[in-house]
Amino acid sequence: MPEAGNSFGPAEFAARTHVSRETLARLEAYADILTDWNARHNLVARSTLPDLWRRHMWDSAQLAALVPETARNMADLGSGAGFPGLVLAALLRDRVAVTLHEATAKKCAFLAAAAERMGLAVTIRNTRMEDLPAQPFDVVTARACAPLPLLLDYAQRFTGPNSVCLFLKGQNVGSELTEAAKYWKMEIAQTPSATDPSGAIVTVKKLGSRHVASPKSAPKTPRAGRRQPEGRRR
Repeated sequence: MPEAGNSFGPAEFAARTHVSRETLARLEAYADILTDWNARHNLVARSTLPDLWRRHMWDSAQLAALVPETARNMADLGSGAGFPGLVLAALLRDRVAVTLHEATAKKCAFLAAAAERMGLAVTIRNTRMEDLPAQPFDVVTARACAPLPLLLDYAQRFTGPNSVCLFLKGQNVGSELTEAAKYWKMEIAQTPSATDPSGAIVTVKKLGSRHVASPKSAPKTPRAGRRQPEGRRR
């Protein structure tokens, strides 16, 4: 089990991820600006900030090992405060171009400020996902964005025949996968989460519709492009 709370900081993060000093410095700058902005804008739950490096940074960083070596671009959906998109942009900056999709303007302003502070070149799209034209990416990521059946509906417009989707999911992953299988054809793999014993990383390939009623019609789903409320113990 990873250490909890204040005992897990930048040094522990670096020991687990083996990032360079330069990358760690970028992420420390990210942590600083997030803490500053969060006092005014509530980008992440304030109760999670003492555990920022495990609960948000490492949780996001674990996706990097699953990004194919051939990947050259990535779409992060419902980017919010930048997890996992900005963390992956820092870890993979030499080979993967990252586009962050976020519907809330104030969060996009934060993403732009954070990327500048980190010295990263990312693309930020302040548009609802269903309003964007279809554009395939090599990798599609999301964390606490929407239940899986709806998330796949968003993701489909960003995937091509060889795209890989990497989704961080919490304790409801089993039921979400069962529900998603009603609407979508796909190749699925699960990797246990390094930071949440009840969660998993869901890898999706060869995504296609089963041509049944859209999961958009399901009740109690969040608006497109908005963060899923507390779906992954935020």
